[in-house]
Amino acid sequence: MDVHIESASSEFNEHLHVVLSKGRYQLLTNNAIYSYGDLYSNYRRAFERIQLSQRRVNNVLILGLGLGSIPYMLETRFQQKYHYTTVEIDETVAWLAHKYVTQYLKSPIEVICADAFAYVVQQAEERIYDMICVDVFVDDQIPSAIESKAFWNALKLMLGDTGILLFNRLYKTKTDRRLTKDFYESVFLNIFPDGDFMDVGGNWMITNKDLLQK
Repeated sequence: MDVHIESASSEFNEHLHVVLSKGRYQLLTNNAIYSYGDLYSNYRRAFERIQLSQRRVNNVLILGLGLGSIPYMLETRFQQKYHYTTVEIDETVAWLAHKYVTQYLKSPIEVICADAFAYVVQQAEERIYDMICVDVFVDDQIPSAIESKAFWNALKLMLGDTGILLFNRLYKTKTDRRLTKDFYESVFLNIFPDGDFMDVGGNWMITNKDLLQK
């Protein structure tokens, strides 16, 4: 049985629910799953396919922390220890992540409470990352600024020459599929002409290049 642990609300999320399910903490809104430990399948499937153990990764930027599923699964399931910079606009979400997940990890994690767009634009020429994970949602919607060319041009400057970029997008309903394809073709490929995507089951993981090449 799933066990409800606590609920909270914030300026950005009216309903936040922490639930214990299959031995993992979930962070839910009324319409979306923000985090689910190492069962957060969109990123888990992507990490499995790109064979992280064979890649040189040290510094990781995570835009959209949720309950910390990405660093949690990378450390506990994939046995990788990276240095994380995480950007989360919602202080309540960041507090819940610390309470239930991130304080128990061994990997160093810097949590910055800020708007992802503003952070990327301001830091574009200051910091370089080996892997960038973009997982920004407000409920089940991606903010319009995250889909802008200005955001992706700035983010490109933050990615190392051999870096990995993973952008999680909904691809389940007819509307989801249309919006995701439109973004991929009209925005993303103009900035990352070698871009590719993985279908991870109800979502697309959009990437800066074909990460499945041997």
